[in-house]
Amino acid sequence: MQTIAENGDPPSEKQNEEKTYKKTASSAIKGAIQLGIGYTVGNLTSKPDRDVLMQDFYVVESVFLPSEGSNLTPAHHYPDFRFKTYAPLAFRYFRELFGIKPDDYLYSICSEPLIELSNPGASGSLFFVTSDDEFIIKTVQHKEAEFLQKLLPGYYMNLNQNPRTLLPKFYGLYCVQSGGINIRIVVMNNVLPRALKMHYNYDLKGSTYKRRASRKEREKSNPTFKDLDFLQDLHEGLYFDSETYSALMKTLQRDCRVLESFKIMDYSLLLGIHILDSSAKEREGEFSQNTSDSKRPGGQRVLYSTAMESIQGPGKSGDCVITENTNTMGGIPAKSYRGEKLLLFMGIIDILQSYRLIKKLEHSWKALVYDGDTVSVHRPSFYADRFLKFMSTRVFKKNQLLASRHHPDLVPSTASLFEAASLATTISSSSLYVDDSYPHDGTRFYSNSKGLPSSSTFTLEDSAICLTSEQSTVETETDNASVLDVYL
Repeated sequence: MQTIAENGDPPSEKQNEEKTYKKTASSAIKGAIQLGIGYTVGNLTSKPDRDVLMQDFYVVESVFLPSEGSNLTPAHHYPDFRFKTYAPLAFRYFRELFGIKPDDYLYSICSEPLIELSNPGASGSLFFVTSDDEFIIKTVQHKEAEFLQKLLPGYYMNLNQNPRTLLPKFYGLYCVQSGGINIRIVVMNNVLPRALKMHYNYDLKGSTYKRRASRKEREKSNPTFKDLDFLQDLHEGLYFDSETYSALMKTLQRDCRVLESFKIMDYSLLLGIHILDSSAKEREGEFSQNTSDSKRPGGQRVLYSTAMESIQGPGKSGDCVITENTNTMGGIPAKSYRGEKLLLFMGIIDILQSYRLIKKLEHSWKALVYDGDTVSVHRPSFYADRFLKFMSTRVFKKNQLLASRHHPDLVPSTASLFEAASLATTISSSSLYVDDSYPHDGTRFYSNSKGLPSSSTFTLEDSAICLTSEQSTVETETDNASVLDVYL
C-alpha cells in the first residue's frame, strides 16, 4: 500500500502512466478534491460551534466550481465540477474530537500536491496521501458512501465512548460531480506512515480461502501479503509484553463488537512490520529524510491516530529496548520469536461492507464449492469470532519464557525474522526409541525411562541443550504419560 507512485510532482510529467478513475484523470480528481475541500472547510469556519443534532448526519451541502471561477470560487484549469459535502457539521465534530484544527486540515490537504499510492487491492479504488503523511484519501463506491452516511449516528456514539480505536477514523465524506460522473471520496487517518519503511505488509481477515497474495501483487516493490502468507512466513506469531497484548486484544474485541452490531463483515487488519536493526535503519536513512516532515519531528499530530495510542497502550517500549534516536512514529513494540525488535503499525480497514443480500448470496455460493467457515464472506457474528480467534492465537501472542531471555548466548546475533529455526512442538516420550543415548548431529536425546522426571523441557539451540524439569505429582507406570516439550 505504501509504494509511492511519485513524490508529489505534477502528474503532467507522467502522462503515459497517469491513472484514471471512472474515465477521469487522477490529476483532475486531486485538483478537484483540494479546491472543493478548501472551499467547504473555509466556509464552515463561519458557522458557529454547536451540539451535533440528528438531522446534521443527513445534511448535504453543494457548491458549483466553474473553471472560469465565480464570486465565491476561484478559477481553475480543470473541467467544471460540483462539489458535495456530506454531514459537514458532524465531520467537523469528528475532526475536533481528534484535535484537528481547520487550518491544519486545510494545510495538510491543500498546501502541497496529493501523492498517489499504488492500489493495494482489487477494489479499483484510488488512494492518495497528503504530503505531510497525515491523511489518506480514498475513492469509494456509491453503496459504501451511502452505508457510511447511515453509519454516522452510531459512529458518533462509539467515538464518544471510545476515541481510542483501531477502526478507521473518518474526517470527511465528499463527492465530485463532473460530466455526469460521481466520484465519492472519504478522508481517513493514515495507518502506515511513510517516514518508516514497512519491511512487510499484511492484509489479514482470519480466512484461509484463497487468502494468498497474487503473483501480480508479489511482483510489486512492497507487496501486501495475506493470511496464508503470514502463516507460512511467521507461523510463530508476533510477541508482546503482557500489558500491551491485553490492551491490543481489548481494543480488537471492542471494535469487533461494534462492527458486529452494525452487521459489518469482510473487514481486514492492515498490519505493517518495521524491523528495528541497525543495518536496515542505515539503508533507510536517506529515505526517511526525504519523506518525513521536518516540521513534525514527533510524528503524526492527530490525537489517537498512531497504533500505540489506538490500543490504549502504556506508551512505553516494554521489553523492546528502543534507543532515543529511534523515531517510533507511534508504532507498537513487539518481538519476533527469535528476539528481533519490531515496530508494528495496524488498523482495521474496509469496514463499509455490510452483510446485504448480495453478500449472503456470495457466501452461499462459495460455501457450496468450499468449506463455508473458511471463506472471507460470512455472517457478521461468525466473522467477528473467527477474526478475533485468528488474531489472538495465530498472529499476536504474549511473551513467553523464550530461550533467548535466559540463555542469550544460545541465540545467534544475526537471526532472521523469517528463519524457521525456532519451532515449539510437544512430543510424547514414547516416540523416542533410544537406549542410553542416541547421537544426532552432535546433540543427545535422552529417554525418559532413564531416570528423568516425568515432565521435562529441553531447549535446543545450535547443538546446545538446556534442560529444565518438574517432578510430576502423579506416578505412572508407562512412558506414555510423560511429555517432553522440545523447542527447536
